[in-house]
Amino acid sequence: MVPLRDDNPIKITPYVTYGLIAANILVFIYEASLAPPALNGFFHLFAVVPRELSLSFAGVAVNQPIPEWATLITSQFLHGGLLHLVGNMLFLWIFGNNIEEKLGRGKYLLFYLACGALAALAQWFFSQDSAIPSLGASGAIAGIMGAYILRFPQAEIVVVVPLGILFPTFRVPAFLFLGFWFIQQAFYGLVSLETPTNIGMESGGIAYWAHAGGFIFGAILAPLLGLFKEESVNS
Repeated sequence: MVPLRDDNPIKITPYVTYGLIAANILVFIYEASLAPPALNGFFHLFAVVPRELSLSFAGVAVNQPIPEWATLITSQFLHGGLLHLVGNMLFLWIFGNNIEEKLGRGKYLLFYLACGALAALAQWFFSQDSAIPSLGASGAIAGIMGAYILRFPQAEIVVVVPLGILFPTFRVPAFLFLGFWFIQQAFYGLVSLETPTNIGMESGGIAYWAHAGGFIFGAILAPLLGLFKEESVNS
Protein backbone atom coordinates (compact mmCIF):
# COMPACT_ATOMS: atom_id res chain seq x y z
CA MET A 1 0.00 0.00 0.00
CA VAL A 2 1.66 3.19 -1.18
CA PRO A 3 0.22 6.67 -0.43
CA LEU A 4 0.11 9.05 -3.35
CA ARG A 5 -1.11 12.33 -1.86
CA ASP A 6 -3.59 13.90 0.50
CA ASP A 7 -6.39 16.32 -0.36
CA ASN A 8 -5.46 18.98 2.19
CA PRO A 9 -4.23 21.98 0.13
CA ILE A 10 -1.31 24.03 1.42
CA LYS A 11 -1.18 27.82 1.25
CA ILE A 12 2.59 28.29 1.37
CA THR A 13 5.68 26.97 -0.34
CA PRO A 14 7.16 24.34 2.02
CA TYR A 15 10.78 25.43 1.70
CA VAL A 16 11.98 23.45 4.73
CA THR A 17 10.40 20.22 3.46
CA TYR A 18 11.94 20.77 0.04
CA GLY A 19 15.28 21.58 1.66
CA LEU A 20 15.22 18.40 3.74
CA ILE A 21 14.41 16.33 0.66
CA ALA A 22 17.25 18.00 -1.26
CA ALA A 23 19.71 17.43 1.60
CA ASN A 24 18.83 13.74 1.81
CA ILE A 25 19.24 13.33 -1.94
CA LEU A 26 22.60 15.11 -1.99
CA VAL A 27 23.94 12.97 0.86
CA PHE A 28 22.76 9.84 -0.92
CA ILE A 29 24.53 10.92 -4.12
CA TYR A 30 27.71 11.25 -2.07
CA GLU A 31 27.11 7.80 -0.54
CA ALA A 32 26.73 6.34 -4.03
CA SER A 33 30.16 7.72 -4.98
CA LEU A 34 31.91 5.79 -2.21
CA ALA A 35 33.45 2.36 -2.54
CA PRO A 36 31.96 -0.26 -0.16
CA PRO A 37 34.74 -0.06 2.46
CA ALA A 38 34.57 3.74 2.51
CA LEU A 39 30.77 3.66 2.66
CA ASN A 40 30.89 1.27 5.60
CA GLY A 41 33.25 3.63 7.42
CA PHE A 42 31.02 6.59 6.54
CA PHE A 43 28.00 4.83 8.05
CA HIS A 44 29.86 3.86 11.22
CA LEU A 45 30.98 7.46 11.63
CA PHE A 46 27.73 9.32 10.99
CA ALA A 47 25.00 6.72 11.73
CA VAL A 48 23.88 5.76 15.23
CA VAL A 49 25.82 2.71 16.40
CA PRO A 50 23.93 1.68 19.57
CA ARG A 51 26.90 0.03 21.25
CA GLU A 52 29.06 3.11 20.77
CA LEU A 53 26.25 5.42 21.90
CA SER A 54 25.86 3.30 25.05
CA LEU A 55 29.57 3.58 25.77
CA SER A 56 29.42 7.33 25.19
CA PHE A 57 26.53 7.70 27.63
CA ALA A 58 28.59 5.73 30.16
CA GLY A 59 31.48 8.15 29.76
CA VAL A 60 33.70 5.79 27.78
CA ALA A 61 35.61 7.32 24.87
CA VAL A 62 34.88 5.62 21.53
CA ASN A 63 37.64 7.35 19.52
CA GLN A 64 35.36 8.98 16.97
CA PRO A 65 36.08 12.42 15.45
CA ILE A 66 32.52 13.60 16.19
CA PRO A 67 30.58 13.17 19.45
CA GLU A 68 28.37 10.09 19.44
CA TRP A 69 25.32 12.14 20.41
CA ALA A 70 25.72 14.11 17.17
CA THR A 71 24.89 10.96 15.21
CA LEU A 72 21.32 11.30 16.48
CA ILE A 73 21.11 14.17 13.95
CA THR A 74 23.52 13.12 11.20
CA SER A 75 21.99 9.64 10.91
CA GLN A 76 18.72 11.22 9.79
CA PHE A 77 20.27 12.18 6.45
CA LEU A 78 21.72 8.76 5.60
CA HIS A 79 20.01 5.97 3.67
CA GLY A 80 20.93 2.38 2.98
CA GLY A 81 19.69 2.22 -0.60
CA LEU A 82 17.67 3.93 -3.33
CA LEU A 83 14.35 2.37 -2.31
CA HIS A 84 14.98 3.39 1.30
CA LEU A 85 15.55 6.98 0.16
CA VAL A 86 12.62 7.13 -2.27
CA GLY A 87 10.15 5.67 0.22
CA ASN A 88 11.15 8.12 2.95
CA MET A 89 11.14 11.15 0.67
CA LEU A 90 7.72 10.19 -0.70
CA PHE A 91 6.22 10.17 2.79
CA LEU A 92 8.05 13.39 3.70
CA TRP A 93 6.69 15.13 0.61
CA ILE A 94 3.13 13.92 1.23
CA PHE A 95 2.83 14.73 4.93
CA GLY A 96 5.55 17.27 5.67
CA ASN A 97 4.23 20.29 3.80
CA ASN A 98 0.98 20.53 5.78
CA ILE A 99 2.77 20.23 9.13
CA GLU A 100 5.32 22.83 8.06
CA GLU A 101 2.48 25.23 7.31
CA LYS A 102 0.86 24.71 10.72
CA LEU A 103 4.03 24.89 12.83
CA GLY A 104 5.91 27.50 10.86
CA ARG A 105 9.27 26.89 9.25
CA GLY A 106 11.52 27.36 12.27
CA LYS A 107 9.45 25.23 14.65
CA TYR A 108 8.92 22.63 11.94
CA LEU A 109 12.67 22.15 11.42
CA LEU A 110 13.21 21.88 15.17
CA PHE A 111 10.29 19.44 15.40
CA TYR A 112 11.65 17.30 12.56
CA LEU A 113 15.15 16.98 14.01
CA ALA A 114 13.86 16.41 17.55
CA CYS A 115 11.54 13.62 16.41
CA GLY A 116 14.36 11.98 14.49
CA ALA A 117 16.71 12.12 17.48
CA LEU A 118 14.08 10.83 19.93
CA ALA A 119 13.12 8.07 17.50
CA ALA A 120 16.76 6.98 17.28
CA LEU A 121 16.92 6.90 21.08
CA ALA A 122 13.79 4.75 21.17
CA GLN A 123 15.46 2.22 18.88
CA TRP A 124 18.70 2.43 20.88
CA PHE A 125 16.81 1.64 24.09
CA PHE A 126 15.79 -1.77 22.71
CA SER A 127 19.16 -2.63 21.14
CA GLN A 128 21.82 -1.01 23.29
CA ASP A 129 24.51 -3.58 22.52
CA SER A 130 24.03 -3.70 18.76
CA ALA A 131 27.01 -2.85 16.55
CA ILE A 132 24.83 -2.37 13.45
CA PRO A 133 24.51 1.26 12.31
CA SER A 134 20.99 2.68 12.49
CA LEU A 135 20.22 5.32 9.90
CA GLY A 136 17.50 6.99 7.84
CA ALA A 137 14.89 9.74 7.99
CA SER A 138 12.12 7.32 8.96
CA GLY A 139 11.97 8.31 12.63
CA ALA A 140 11.66 12.01 11.88
CA ILE A 141 9.04 11.34 9.20
CA ALA A 142 7.15 9.11 11.62
CA GLY A 143 7.00 12.13 13.92
CA ILE A 144 5.43 14.16 11.12
CA MET A 145 2.89 11.38 10.62
CA GLY A 146 2.09 11.42 14.35
CA ALA A 147 1.37 15.14 14.08
CA TYR A 148 -0.62 14.68 10.89
CA ILE A 149 -3.01 12.12 12.35
CA LEU A 150 -3.90 14.62 15.09
CA ARG A 151 -4.24 17.71 12.89
CA PHE A 152 -5.77 16.19 9.75
CA PRO A 153 -7.49 12.94 10.81
CA GLN A 154 -10.18 13.19 8.14
CA ALA A 155 -7.91 14.16 5.24
CA GLU A 156 -8.22 11.62 2.45
CA ILE A 157 -5.09 9.74 1.43
CA VAL A 158 -5.02 8.25 -2.05
CA VAL A 159 -3.32 4.85 -1.89
CA VAL A 160 -2.21 2.39 -4.54
CA VAL A 161 -2.70 -1.32 -3.91
CA PRO A 162 -0.67 -3.40 -6.41
CA LEU A 163 -2.69 -6.42 -7.59
CA GLY A 164 -0.55 -8.17 -10.17
CA ILE A 165 -0.64 -6.04 -13.31
CA LEU A 166 -3.40 -3.85 -11.89
CA PHE A 167 -2.85 -0.83 -9.65
CA PRO A 168 -6.25 0.25 -8.30
CA THR A 169 -6.41 3.35 -6.10
CA PHE A 170 -8.49 3.93 -3.00
CA ARG A 171 -9.18 6.88 -0.75
CA VAL A 172 -8.93 6.31 2.99
CA PRO A 173 -9.05 8.76 5.91
CA ALA A 174 -5.66 9.70 7.31
CA PHE A 175 -6.52 8.35 10.76
CA LEU A 176 -7.11 4.87 9.30
CA PHE A 177 -4.03 4.85 7.08
CA LEU A 178 -1.67 6.26 9.70
CA GLY A 179 -3.28 4.39 12.59
CA PHE A 180 -2.80 1.08 10.79
CA TRP A 181 0.79 2.02 9.98
CA PHE A 182 1.55 2.80 13.63
CA ILE A 183 -0.02 -0.44 14.91
CA GLN A 184 1.99 -2.37 12.34
CA GLN A 185 5.28 -0.77 13.45
CA ALA A 186 4.54 -1.36 17.15
CA PHE A 187 3.61 -4.99 16.47
CA TYR A 188 6.77 -5.68 14.50
CA GLY A 189 8.77 -3.96 17.24
CA LEU A 190 7.32 -6.34 19.81
CA VAL A 191 8.01 -9.32 17.56
CA SER A 192 11.61 -8.21 17.13
CA LEU A 193 12.12 -8.51 20.89
CA GLU A 194 11.45 -12.24 20.55
CA THR A 195 13.22 -12.87 17.23
CA PRO A 196 16.11 -10.38 17.04
CA THR A 197 17.90 -12.33 14.30
CA ASN A 198 14.99 -12.14 11.89
CA ILE A 199 13.33 -8.74 12.30
CA GLY A 200 14.57 -5.34 13.35
CA MET A 201 17.89 -3.61 13.65
CA GLU A 202 19.86 -6.69 14.69
CA SER A 203 19.47 -8.06 11.18
CA GLY A 204 20.26 -4.72 9.57
CA GLY A 205 16.58 -4.44 8.68
CA ILE A 206 13.87 -2.00 9.64
CA ALA A 207 14.11 -0.12 12.94
CA TYR A 208 10.48 -0.55 13.96
CA TRP A 209 10.91 0.98 17.40
CA ALA A 210 12.29 4.13 15.80
CA HIS A 211 9.14 4.34 13.68
CA ALA A 212 6.74 3.74 16.55
CA GLY A 213 8.72 6.00 18.88
CA GLY A 214 8.94 8.80 16.34
CA PHE A 215 5.19 8.62 15.77
CA ILE A 216 4.44 8.92 19.50
CA PHE A 217 6.95 11.72 20.07
CA GLY A 218 5.56 13.59 17.07
CA ALA A 219 2.03 13.36 18.46
CA ILE A 220 3.30 14.71 21.79
CA LEU A 221 5.62 17.48 20.58
CA ALA A 222 3.58 18.96 17.73
CA PRO A 223 0.69 20.26 19.91
CA LEU A 224 3.25 21.76 22.30
CA LEU A 225 4.78 23.66 19.38
CA GLY A 226 1.45 25.07 18.23
CA LEU A 227 0.03 22.46 15.86
CA PHE A 228 -3.53 23.62 16.51
CA LYS A 229 -2.74 27.34 16.33
CA GLU A 230 -2.64 29.45 13.21
CA GLU A 231 1.10 30.10 13.18
CA SER A 232 3.00 32.30 10.81
CA VAL A 233 4.97 30.19 8.34
CA ASN A 234 8.12 32.09 9.28
CA SER A 235 7.76 31.49 13.03
